[in-house]
Amino acid sequence: MTANPHPVGATYRVQVRPGFDLDATAGLAGYLADLGVTHLYSAPLLAAAPGSAHGYDVVDHRRVNPELGGEAGRQRLLWALRTVGLGLVVDIVPNHAGVAVPAANPAWWDVLRRGRSSAYAPWFDIDWDRGRLLLPVLADSPDALDDLKLADGELRYHEQRFPIADGTGDGSPREVHDRQHYQLVSWRRGDAELTYRRFFAVSDLAGLRVEDPEVFAATHELVLAWAAAGEVDGIRVDHPDGLRDPAGYLARLRSAAPTSWLIVEKILEYGEELPDWPVDGTTGYDALAAVGGLFVDGDAEADFTALDTRLTGRATSWADLTHDTKLFAATRLLSAELTRLAALAPEVDRDAARAALAELAAAFAVYRWYPPESTRHLAAARAEAGRRRTDLTGALDALTRRLRDPDDELARRFPQFTGAAMAKGVEDTAYYRWTRFVALNEVGGSPTHFGTPPGRFHRFAAGRHGRWPASMTTLSTHDTKRGEDVRARLAVLSELPQRWAEQVDRWMAAVPLPDAALAHLLWQTAVGAWPIERERLHAYAEKAAREAAASTSWADPDPAFEQAMHALVDAVYDDPTVHASVAEFAAEITPAGWSNSLGQKLIQLAMPGVPDIYQGTELWDNSLVDPDNRRPVDFGVRQELLARLDAGWQPAVDDTGAAKLLVVSRTLRLRRDRPELFTDYQPVVAHGPAARHAVAFDRGGAIAVATRLPLGLAASGGWRDTTLQLPVKEVSCLFTGRVYSDGQVRLAELLASYPVALLAPNT
Repeated sequence: MTANPHPVGATYRVQVRPGFDLDATAGLAGYLADLGVTHLYSAPLLAAAPGSAHGYDVVDHRRVNPELGGEAGRQRLLWALRTVGLGLVVDIVPNHAGVAVPAANPAWWDVLRRGRSSAYAPWFDIDWDRGRLLLPVLADSPDALDDLKLADGELRYHEQRFPIADGTGDGSPREVHDRQHYQLVSWRRGDAELTYRRFFAVSDLAGLRVEDPEVFAATHELVLAWAAAGEVDGIRVDHPDGLRDPAGYLARLRSAAPTSWLIVEKILEYGEELPDWPVDGTTGYDALAAVGGLFVDGDAEADFTALDTRLTGRATSWADLTHDTKLFAATRLLSAELTRLAALAPEVDRDAARAALAELAAAFAVYRWYPPESTRHLAAARAEAGRRRTDLTGALDALTRRLRDPDDELARRFPQFTGAAMAKGVEDTAYYRWTRFVALNEVGGSPTHFGTPPGRFHRFAAGRHGRWPASMTTLSTHDTKRGEDVRARLAVLSELPQRWAEQVDRWMAAVPLPDAALAHLLWQTAVGAWPIERERLHAYAEKAAREAAASTSWADPDPAFEQAMHALVDAVYDDPTVHASVAEFAAEITPAGWSNSLGQKLIQLAMPGVPDIYQGTELWDNSLVDPDNRRPVDFGVRQELLARLDAGWQPAVDDTGAAKLLVVSRTLRLRRDRPELFTDYQPVVAHGPAARHAVAFDRGGAIAVATRLPLGLAASGGWRDTTLQLPVKEVSCLFTGRVYSDGQVRLAELLASYPVALLAPNT
């Protein structure tokens, strides 16, 4: 890999959006430099759908989003960053484009107007052989087309606008509509009948064919020009699993941006390795799972399983649940995509082909296969699908033979389908149904792996250092199901499973809900995110319940159930007994949660890789899933606290979160200012009666020390005579300024002020 002239050492993720534009982001430059990062890591900057709060629905690849400040705003941001010595990492979205507002997307508008003859028709993955391009935008009513109107040479459906092909504008709105290259249909028909590939089950995001060199060039020209000009040092690639040929795409991108830090949002399942792509690594979900697991007591797994079984009566295993939810996603949410795949195998009965392909997708243990692991994963999926559906043996055999041929069109498209089935079936459904212990229900994690023993973590970290030293590490992103500090507090529950079971029983008896799994999720959420505003908990409850699709759903909400669910949320605030007990229990576990938060933050920042700080998480953050985790951040408070720290303040570990800011700023600054101390990875073993409660490692001079399972530590009598052998004679702690000079330190002394320590040799 060619060296980056401005190497990325640490990033700070900002959700640039219309409400916090490029100029507002430029105003953070000085603060981010003081914090210790080397680069701003921005959400997508290209023109997105009007009013987009996230930017992943790009509509025009030729220009900077005018709602963010346009090209002039980007130039001002670059100037602000350069003034303080910071670089820029940008997010790009190669898989899809936003089509919710056709008039905002010139390429899509032209396709709607000209159909297959449009110069932009090859941009989009459209199955033209199935007739007119279906647009699922109408109300679910047989008379919806009666609301069509003709105005200014366009078809109008309420506020939505659609183009009219040349020579087809005469007659009534319905007659004109029937002559177009597209057909407006009920929104309910999208999942089953859509004629274009989309992002997961989102019909507003149409798949792009970036495997076509011309499409690649057109959709990447602007960003690659920034990279060539040295205005961008890193590129984050969104959702590579959706691409037809991720390896080929990434090779082309690396060739076009040879010196850029290149990372991919590739979600690895437990034990899965990143393919040998020409990239620097992933966006860090694998690190998130490993680090968070360190603070979970694996001994509590049986207790939580027993509680879950008693509450829900569940007899289904995680494997069976995810099979069923992936099968549901494959056959219902992604039915249109399944139909397209089945049509590629005309030699197999249509219904059998659909059923067999869906079973194979449901049986896949990873998002999608890549060489050289493709044969192994396909074989395992074939065996599992055959075990579950012996009646499909012939179809499975015929399709598997096709899927083994990398040049077969079915084999090229099927991996795009398995990734979508995994994402919709597991992340967006099963994670909301399997609520045994939701601290583990995280993107890139596994609810069945109850914690990460220190030895396993050290092997993981050493492996990253050896193979992917520039891969990103993170604890929070815009896609995480709950913020890092919520997970850290929930990890405390693993240290008191009996206490938790008793408490949940009381709450569920006081405020019953006919879906015990969801109720358990909501009670965990309430104590994990407390104090949380009523409206935020209501919004989360609704999203969680509809994603689970067990008692209600997005497509068919159940008003009676949702009324009971919202009554539960209201009881958290309005029932004096319930409110008091939630507040008291949250207060009881909060100090240990803070200890976990500081520990996991230090480890994430100090371990091998390029650490990322998600906006605002340098203080305590009780955010939940998107869009809650895109809430505005009070940067003024953070700047004031950092100034106090730099003036010598040593904060207590309290609700201000200043202790976390201390850990973040001092660790980032050490990495930036003394990078030679972070060139190796060796575990540092504690000795003594409480050794299991310490996790420590030496990065080549910088030594990170964190406390794990703090309640168990306190119950056993504290650190007592537990010691840590230091590899150098004299070191200083970056958090307290204390000097240790005898080569060995007692953890009771080292961790007297904070549950973490960062040691560096005195120069």
